[in-house]
Amino acid sequence: MNQPREQRDAAVTVIRDQLYDRIEMNRRELALISTTAFQRLERIQQLGFASRIWPGARHTRFEHSLGVLFLARRSVAHLRALYGPDAFSAEAERSFLAAALLHDIGHYPFSHAIEELGAPVMPHEVVGRALITSGEIAEILRDHWDVDPPAVAAFVDGQASGGTPPDPVLRSLLSGPLDIDKLDYLPRDARACGVPYGGVDTARLIESLRIETIDGRRRLAIGEKGISPTHSLINARQEMFDNVYWHHTNRACMVMLLRAVQEGLITHAIDPDNLAAVDDAGMLDLLAADAMPLVSRTLCQALRERHIHKRAVQISSRAGSLYERLGRLYYDPAARRRVEQAMSAAVTGNGDDGAVLIDIPKPERWRTDVVVSFDDPPIGFERIMTWQGVAGMTDNDLKQYEEHRRLIRIVCRADLRNKLKARWRETLEAALDSSEHGAQR
Repeated sequence: MNQPREQRDAAVTVIRDQLYDRIEMNRRELALISTTAFQRLERIQQLGFASRIWPGARHTRFEHSLGVLFLARRSVAHLRALYGPDAFSAEAERSFLAAALLHDIGHYPFSHAIEELGAPVMPHEVVGRALITSGEIAEILRDHWDVDPPAVAAFVDGQASGGTPPDPVLRSLLSGPLDIDKLDYLPRDARACGVPYGGVDTARLIESLRIETIDGRRRLAIGEKGISPTHSLINARQEMFDNVYWHHTNRACMVMLLRAVQEGLITHAIDPDNLAAVDDAGMLDLLAADAMPLVSRTLCQALRERHIHKRAVQISSRAGSLYERLGRLYYDPAARRRVEQAMSAAVTGNGDDGAVLIDIPKPERWRTDVVVSFDDPPIGFERIMTWQGVAGMTDNDLKQYEEHRRLIRIVCRADLRNKLKARWRETLEAALDSSEHGAQR
């Protein structure tokens, strides 16, 4: 493309945003958001079925992606002001900004639930890498952005090998303990739901960003003024999990969707390679099709008609071995399905129709490995410390709280709730024993 870079960088339009008011967009950014893959994000709600509980929560992955780009620009401008050309190369900066805009490009419909099924469903980062490195998006990155598509994809899919490694500071800024992804989605989700959680002093946190070299490696760090906002970010994330992401109705919808998709995959009625091209409405249309197995169609109809499964039993980590046995099913969707089938058959007497399901929230990984840089450290502190050392908290402290708040739920059709509550223990233990013995044979 022969157009001067200055013209490509100049803003040509403005998008009004509920968090940041005005997000200016230039030609190369508009080229990316005009692609078919990016336009699909406008039809994928950020919080999946959460709008069943909070009607205002209909914001999409599209606007979240624009928000992450806005914060990426703001962070880069701050680090450039501090370090100038030594912060990072111009090409690394362009790759990072493109990745900020494209970080959710491979997302499946209805949030993260489908991904939990595992193979043959690939992580959305892997799907994103494929979309970025080929076809329409790759062409725009080369011609409009003057960057190598694999270099952009390396920011999105950090587990991939080969190609030029991303700048470690910028990579941490997009995916790390205090990344701009969380800085956008936590307050955005909270505002859309109308809840008083998710508050983060984003401006102060970004203004505290630093770059430090530790053991020969460049690290993203925060100054002293970023200590309290980092604490707020960690608390905001846990509060949103407690009150929104793990809300029992939202989780019931998710596990209904998960099982419906699982049945379609098992019977080959769903092609896993096509899932990343489907939006929310298209996913429900697909699950309702005549070619789908009965369980998929039954659960899809229930979701559409708002006949959401109800809580019958909630099991906490203090339940000991029972909680651990159920927790292991998260990593074995086939075993979880066998237990659900056995429980459904026992309660209904009519075989399995998805009447009883087990909701096992993903175990969260809590990371607080943030570097704190002091200009004039207090007595007893050092110039460079970890946030854990400064705040007196560890990942284990946060993990312990999370484990106590993370409940495993057995949900069922409303008409079966009392029956299942009355006999859940023998039904569940028999189903677990049968599944575990069957797996050993």
